[in-house]
Amino acid sequence: MPRPTTAQITYGSVTVVFSTLAMLLLSQTSSGVGIAVIALAALGLGLLVALTVPFPKPAAPAARTLPAPTEERVPAQRGVLAESVASETAAHS
Repeated sequence: MPRPTTAQITYGSVTVVFSTLAMLLLSQTSSGVGIAVIALAALGLGLLVALTVPFPKPAAPAARTLPAPTEERVPAQRGVLAESVASETAAHS
């Protein structure tokens, strides 16, 4: 399981604090059991909120691309190259 993100921790913590305060103020309870139940409910709600914040999608691994195909260079034989250069220079003269 991946680690929780900063957003998940923040949203969960804020939910716990605000829902605890809201439930304590609305219920006006003063008993220890009532406060414990409200605290557990707020923790459960905070956990639910933290888990529903979507995880960021992992970056796709960089695709290994092959270099662009280059022309296959085959060394020419000196005799053939010399003849073609000589015939080209003779044609241009």
